[in-house]
Amino acid sequence: MNTTANGSNLWVCSSLINVSALKIGQTIGYSLILGFSLFGNSIIGLTVYKTPKLRKPINYLIANMAISDMLLPFFTIPLRLSAEIHSGGSWPTGGLLGQALCKLAIYFTHVSFGVSSQSLVLIALDRYVAVVFPLRSPFISRKLFPFFILATWVVALAFFAPYMIVAKVDEGTQGTVCYFDWYGTFEGSWPIENHYITVYTAFSFIPAVLLVILYSIILIKLKLQAPPGEELTNATKQRERKNRNVLRMAIAIVLAFFFCTVPITTTNLIMVRQPVDSSIWSSCGFWLFAELAHLIFNANCAINPLICLTFSNNYRQGLKRLLKC
Repeated sequence: MNTTANGSNLWVCSSLINVSALKIGQTIGYSLILGFSLFGNSIIGLTVYKTPKLRKPINYLIANMAISDMLLPFFTIPLRLSAEIHSGGSWPTGGLLGQALCKLAIYFTHVSFGVSSQSLVLIALDRYVAVVFPLRSPFISRKLFPFFILATWVVALAFFAPYMIVAKVDEGTQGTVCYFDWYGTFEGSWPIENHYITVYTAFSFIPAVLLVILYSIILIKLKLQAPPGEELTNATKQRERKNRNVLRMAIAIVLAFFFCTVPITTTNLIMVRQPVDSSIWSSCGFWLFAELAHLIFNANCAINPLICLTFSNNYRQGLKRLLKC
């Protein structure tokens, strides 16, 4: 998530660091993210589709996140790489094509973030009902899960629809720039500071609070489930083991999501509150942090498949079967 989608402002660091070497490092980093994301998320989607054992709400929600994560390697990362490699940091192209690519890159970056955030909350609710109320019907039944998945996309697509208007390309003398023109479009009626606070409250703060509450209750429930000296049936032991394994994977996905999104959230909130003449715009340290935050944010789409393969034997077995085909 960013206010500009193309090259960075690392020119302010030209007298302090080797910007060319840094750009080579960025190019390598984004290339690795692109490859791992395309391969890993494709594997997750195909594994869930082809493995009957995995056709459960939680795995469909993980596959939903994998699909949303694919938006970045399709719409954002290739353009970022093109900007760094071929255009010296400028947006790769202008005209109608440049405008369209700029709008799609900014829009789908945020849509991916919105879908993932909602999916994490639904996964937590599914785990909460499965662990705390094991005898009840699942929170998301097989009949209802398509509705929930569709809802995550409808909400994200609608919420971030204005980004298709505010994303613009400026073909100036310093190069072509894809930028977020909120001030020129909505500033009079809806300040950008209010907009970002709304976005991060709806898709970061509230989900974070819900996730902490739900997973805390789940962990307490699992800890109290087997009082000392009480014998458990094999079926109960098996269910508990399964719940713990799924819980570890779900918590790891949540931690990775917030680890990757908090830096860019912090960067954006700092930027929108700075006046035009603020010294931060010429701060090398700030722009280095901003570039690292963008890289980490994009890395999330490559991390989730690794988490699934690390924590779930079903995903590993599904991958083996796919590779044998």
